[in-house]
Amino acid sequence: MRGDVAVKVYGDDFDKIRVSAEKIADVLRKIDGAADVKVEQTEGLPVMSVRIDRQAIARYGLKMVDVQDVIAAAVGGRESGQVFEGDRRFDLVVRLPEDMRRDLDALRNLPIPIEHDEEEAVVSDGSDVSVGFGDMTAATAVAFVPLSSLAEVDVAEGPNQVSRENGKRRIVVQCNVRGRDLGSFVTAAQAEVKTVDLPPGGWLEWGGQFENLVAARERLSVVVPVCFLLIFFLLYSTFGSTRYALLVFSGVPLGLTGGILALWLRDMPFSISAGVGLIALSGVAVLNGLVMVSCINQLRGDGMDLEEAIKKGALLRLRPVLMTALVASLGFVPMALATGTGAEVQKPLATVVIGGLISSTFLTLVVLPALYRMFSGRSKVPTTASAPAASAS
Repeated sequence: MRGDVAVKVYGDDFDKIRVSAEKIADVLRKIDGAADVKVEQTEGLPVMSVRIDRQAIARYGLKMVDVQDVIAAAVGGRESGQVFEGDRRFDLVVRLPEDMRRDLDALRNLPIPIEHDEEEAVVSDGSDVSVGFGDMTAATAVAFVPLSSLAEVDVAEGPNQVSRENGKRRIVVQCNVRGRDLGSFVTAAQAEVKTVDLPPGGWLEWGGQFENLVAARERLSVVVPVCFLLIFFLLYSTFGSTRYALLVFSGVPLGLTGGILALWLRDMPFSISAGVGLIALSGVAVLNGLVMVSCINQLRGDGMDLEEAIKKGALLRLRPVLMTALVASLGFVPMALATGTGAEVQKPLATVVIGGLISSTFLTLVVLPALYRMFSGRSKVPTTASAPAASAS
């Protein structure tokens, strides 16, 4: 479904599920954030209707199939033979001309044959009508009666389409969401739609782009924890210490906080693209913290005092940390200000990254050295700290 939210109404009676679909559309229009609410177009196609009068055809001794066959042959056509052209064969179909099939008066005057024994060939007005058949002993007489005497022929609006899914008839109510996140809108809509009565045997299904949101949310619920675990594992393998790994990893929570705060300041709902931005932000935040802690550890490994190593390490890594944050932030500015096609995906991602880098940079330059002083103490400096520091300088 192309809409952000689609409510599928299933049932057996098309008219009843149409009424339920209209009620659901009215409910959705009252929910904050709903836009472009519409019900699937299922009516409006002109349909010719022929309603046969059973009592009338009984008076003439006809059957339903007798009248239906004539109408089907006149309007839809009936195969009467084949035409051969070399080794090719074509069906020969007989039917009324196009202009007569569109003319209701001509169809109402369509002659319906009535067969009687020749001796009893008397039509309803008392006049005798007979057709000779040569020397046939069981001769019959054929009379014709117009279709209008046997049925009502008119044109009215009928079903435009009848959609089916899972063996049931279906009508879809679609809407888009503006000014709020899709998840909260669907939660509110599901609570309100419960008040709508459905026809017996009917049920609802929720779809549209909301299905993609649910699927992406399930994938992110697996990808994000795995991503954080991999980051922590790489930090542990770098320092060989859980303490220093957790110290660097502390840049992730403050970075995520800044990203969420930036979304709130710009009045933007959380989306899947924003979630992807948080994953990218986590890597940059950890990188800056790794550069800072590695430098301090290297200075301590060279014999420098703890207090002096923290001060000098923070000053030495001020420029690299700021450059890393500025390059990433400035690169996302055009995306954060985008207004054209794809802006709904670019803006949340860029906003999260820029806001998170601001907060994580503050953590790296100000809070991280203080945390290092609190949790490091006189502990032994990891021997693997020098390699990352050299590569980051």
